[in-house]
Amino acid sequence: MKPFSYIPNTEQDRAQMLSSLKLSGVAELFADIPASFRLDQPMNLPPAASEWELMKELKELAGRNVHVEDAVSFLGAGAYHHFIPSVVDAVIGRSEFYSAYTPYQPEISQGILQAIFEYQTLIANLLGMEVSNASVYDGATALGEAALMACSHTRRNRVLVARTVNPDHRAVLATYAAGQSIAVTEIAMTALQLSLPDLERELSDDTAAVIIQYPNFFGTIEDVREIASRAHARGALLIVSAYPIALGLLEAPGSLGADIAVAEGQSLGNSLSFGGPYLGVMATTSALLRRLPGRIAGQTKDRDGRRGFVLTLQAREQHIRREKASSNICSNQALNALAASVYLSCMGPNGLREVARQNLVKAHYAAARFTAAGAELAVAGSYFNEFVLRLGPARDRIVSALAAEGVYFGLPLGRHYPELGEHVLVAVTEVMAKGAIDHTAERLEALL
Repeated sequence: MKPFSYIPNTEQDRAQMLSSLKLSGVAELFADIPASFRLDQPMNLPPAASEWELMKELKELAGRNVHVEDAVSFLGAGAYHHFIPSVVDAVIGRSEFYSAYTPYQPEISQGILQAIFEYQTLIANLLGMEVSNASVYDGATALGEAALMACSHTRRNRVLVARTVNPDHRAVLATYAAGQSIAVTEIAMTALQLSLPDLERELSDDTAAVIIQYPNFFGTIEDVREIASRAHARGALLIVSAYPIALGLLEAPGSLGADIAVAEGQSLGNSLSFGGPYLGVMATTSALLRRLPGRIAGQTKDRDGRRGFVLTLQAREQHIRREKASSNICSNQALNALAASVYLSCMGPNGLREVARQNLVKAHYAAARFTAAGAELAVAGSYFNEFVLRLGPARDRIVSALAAEGVYFGLPLGRHYPELGEHVLVAVTEVMAKGAIDHTAERLEALL
């Protein structure tokens, strides 16, 4: 066996390719790049390793990670540890799904098209909207795409986003907006909720959309219906970024006046996986159907009257003129979306409601135990399974001490919210055991 067989191009291969291109060396491939931008010295890389050595090193690096099953994690902030029924992996691990990519030849991709169609139906029902696309990359890009949709539909170029929206998602939104000359204005918060007076002051005739999160980044429940009313009064759309599990108990965004609903679909049968891949959930009203990015699968009949599936809409630059395309999203997270479909089908309405109820009850139990131990609940309002605790000046010491014991006690908020420098965001899901909560409360009391 050749020592570096996983590197496909041999020196002979390279020489043959250069000869075919009539080039004397690799350097000529980069002749159009100014010399000042080219590296004029060898790269500072270690010697090449054998495949065995490489795998050994990678395993050692991977061993430094802490698996969520081996720790007590109160981390959330957009990625959550939920129970995943074994049927999810059993279905998505089948070769016809696991190896399937984008159905570019839909007439021979009936299985994956049906899976997408069922996913769209489930998502539309969950979010209370009329139509869903086949998914986009993740929750953050879904938010950015929704903003583009709103600006295109209203022919306005300004969006208002609540400061209570996930900071990472707001950063992605800012990147989208910068590339499209869209102005983004952040709306202040009061008591960890969108400030309605500030919203009213910023709403104007050039506002394309108001963007909120439900529950918001801090786990607090925004007054979606009131925000929708104020946005619509100025001709703006309401974009709601929802937490899918919470919709097992909370009213759907579409029922509260949302024009576009997006979500991070990780919590629907997808593991944490160190941050991805996840899926971006998008749904909207029929009026905005043709503004949706990506693709939409539809149901039809063939010439013999048999049920069949097609890609009904593909408003992508591969299929239509770039200037007419609704987005540059060129694919969808089909496998992750399938996991969401299997999860929702397996749980059903009652199962999803029970998962949501356990999240709610356990979070409120944990908040009561932690405040009894000496922490301070930042806001006593309505929240789902996340809440903000003030630990005081000793916050970093407490968080570090608990982490050393295998307890990851929430996300320190000072990085994104300087005024919350003594606070942590704590998340509790259905997989958190009562004993783990009680033990953490005891350790917290000893450290405060």
